Amino acid sequence: MPARMKVTHQFVEFVPEQLQDGVLYVSVVYATVAHKCCCGCGYEVVTPLTPTDWKLLFDGETVSLEPSIGNWSFPCESHYWIRRNKVQWAGKWTRQQIQVGRERDAVQKRRYLQAAEQPGTAAKVAAPPKPSVPPSSFWRTLARRFRGR
Repeated sequence: MPARMKVTHQFVEFVPEQLQDGVLYVSVVYATVAHKCCCGCGYEVVTPLTPTDWKLLFDGETVSLEPSIGNWSFPCESHYWIRRNKVQWAGKWTRQQIQVGRERDAVQKRRYLQAAEQPGTAAKVAAPPKPSVPPSSFWRTLARRFRGR
């Protein structure tokens, strides 16, 4: 299957069991984005939305994920950005680049968690809240989520 150049997005509460090719499933409630790898290999990619993992930008029409998606644990080792629903392919990384990137990510996560443990620090680390009842509407849930920032 050829490499994908565009994706669409769907805002969902729960990520479906069967993912469709070319669709980003965005769960604001569970702060997660899932999709099938854009190279066409069929592996499922899950990007948690946290201060130390990925960030999602929704401009009202398109979505972007940051930073890039490096599927180093998959046989394809694909590497790409998703910007405004377009897939921008990045160069292949060497084993050394992958290791350095993983170490950098671990250091950033450790620093964030240490700062969160300090009294009076604005940083909070918590699992996304699980709703006790289904939200009455997607838009109300989205508005509540962004009001809290």
